[in-house]
Amino acid sequence: MQRFLMFFLLPALVATFNLPATCEAGMQDDVDQAVSIIQRFREIPEKSIPREVLRDAKGLAILTVIKAGFIVSGRGGTGVVVARTRKGWSGPSAIGTGGAGFGLQIGAQVTEFVFVLNTPEAVKAFSQEGNVQLGADVSVAAGPIGRTVEAGVTPVAAVYTYSRSQGLFGGVSLEGTVVGTRNETNAKYYGRKVTPAQILSGRVKVPAGARKLQKVLSRY
Repeated sequence: MQRFLMFFLLPALVATFNLPATCEAGMQDDVDQAVSIIQRFREIPEKSIPREVLRDAKGLAILTVIKAGFIVSGRGGTGVVVARTRKGWSGPSAIGTGGAGFGLQIGAQVTEFVFVLNTPEAVKAFSQEGNVQLGADVSVAAGPIGRTVEAGVTPVAAVYTYSRSQGLFGGVSLEGTVVGTRNETNAKYYGRKVTPAQILSGRVKVPAGARKLQKVLSRY
């Protein structure tokens, strides 16, 4: 029985612990995926991010996370964060998340996340070159959904979180999630070493490959 379990569990364990590496995609892939995620969220206005929330957002973090495993589960994902500047939306800064845990999960699940950064402090937290822990470094709450939200209402948290998985969409609590900056990925994408603060403040020229994302977000 022990050999039987090892035969089937070993490949799963190897895949789990390699998950963050296999999720590491090119920056342009993450930018293009962010465009697709925003467009898909707009297709379900009755249960999507309210336009008022996006209009008042100081920034957005958009991630695709894969969770997989058998008994031992792992998750990893990559994405981008952008900020609203006086001249429009900034270029994208690369971010990622990952982790491991135990649970009765078989197979893989892909979830798309949108974090709405409601305050300048939230943008500042994502502008650091290290990690951001939701709920510790910035307050976080499941975001409101639906067509109408009263305009001008003060957000209840610095970050609103939303997810879309297997066709289901809604606000979701992600307290404790750690999101880190991918500095080397930023350097490759921009052709030189740049900091998240420089990118999100609009001091770095937006690459041609990110202009479609800017165009989509300019509607808000």
